[in-house]
Amino acid sequence: MNNNNDLKDLAKLFLKLGIIGFGGPAAHIAMMQKEVVAEKKWLTDQEFLDLVGAANLIPGPNSTEMAIHIGRERAGWKGLIVAGLCFIFPAVIITGIFAWLYKEYGRLPEVSPFIYGIKPAIIAIIIGAVFPLAKKSVKTFPLAAVGGIVLLCSLLQINEIVLMFGAGFLILLIEYQRNKKLNNFIFISPLQFLLSNTSSLLNLKLFWIFLKVGAILYGSGYVLFAFLDTELVSRGIITRQELIDAVAVGQFTPGPVFSSVTFIGYQINGLPGALVSTLAIFLPSFIFVALSGPFINKMRNSATFSSFLNGVNMASVALILSVCITMGIDSITDWKTTLIACISIAVVFGFKKINSAFVVIGGALLGFLLSFLS
Repeated sequence: MNNNNDLKDLAKLFLKLGIIGFGGPAAHIAMMQKEVVAEKKWLTDQEFLDLVGAANLIPGPNSTEMAIHIGRERAGWKGLIVAGLCFIFPAVIITGIFAWLYKEYGRLPEVSPFIYGIKPAIIAIIIGAVFPLAKKSVKTFPLAAVGGIVLLCSLLQINEIVLMFGAGFLILLIEYQRNKKLNNFIFISPLQFLLSNTSSLLNLKLFWIFLKVGAILYGSGYVLFAFLDTELVSRGIITRQELIDAVAVGQFTPGPVFSSVTFIGYQINGLPGALVSTLAIFLPSFIFVALSGPFINKMRNSATFSSFLNGVNMASVALILSVCITMGIDSITDWKTTLIACISIAVVFGFKKINSAFVVIGGALLGFLLSFLS
């Protein structure tokens, strides 16, 4: 296929996902699976699952890295850049608008009725996507058992990266004991980059803080806020209330949760601070995917790494299920949210070709309408 057409297709898809992508990394990955596997057939379930596993093995925001991986698979390094930027761009613009309003007026607009309905709808989207991934990842009884263990441990709040690598090495050991024909281990150490060409001392400081966080942060984007509390609040750069408000913006805007950094950067140093902070937090993801992407097929073709990747993939599905359960407990709290969730699940499974955007919009409208009822 013409590479320019591929780039246009990637741009359209990830701009759309960047606009409708509410609900955090698990929801974003579910939407991507529906689009690139079920509808567009760009990837098989196994290829998509391998990318999920690979994204979980490197630091940074998982759903953004999935967008970058998909772009690289579809259209090489140009696709990597286009898909990543298009997925990030809508969230950064929307967050930037909220950041300006907050700085001008000192408060955030009232959007809770819409989020009230979006959250249960997101649960349905995740459930709809995780089923084919689960079927593909559960290849053997040991994989199923490891998946169950990871799910339980995740619900007990054991560290995600420990579970990911633990599952991979456990399956590797099981396979080694079964056939003892695995290849020698090969360890890949990603390079670390530091760009410091910024015009002011404050922007340089922001760039370093957020580059460091983007380069070392594992797990979901929500772990970001614990890092920022240490890096910014404890040093008096922002107040805890500003951090809490940044968390709120990250919750109710679409796209990656890391776009909250745009809000924080704007509060600290206006537009230059927002641009520098956004660039720094996302830059490591592009670098890590560019470095690790070419090794995915080699991993799948290696007996050693294939076993390890199977374990990581199984853990990835279990972690998505864990997020789904946790989100369900938090968001399905009364008869109205239960009704929205049931309707959304019925739509997702009854109309498998329906676009996720309509499920999100429908949930938002139902939440708004039902908010008027006691």
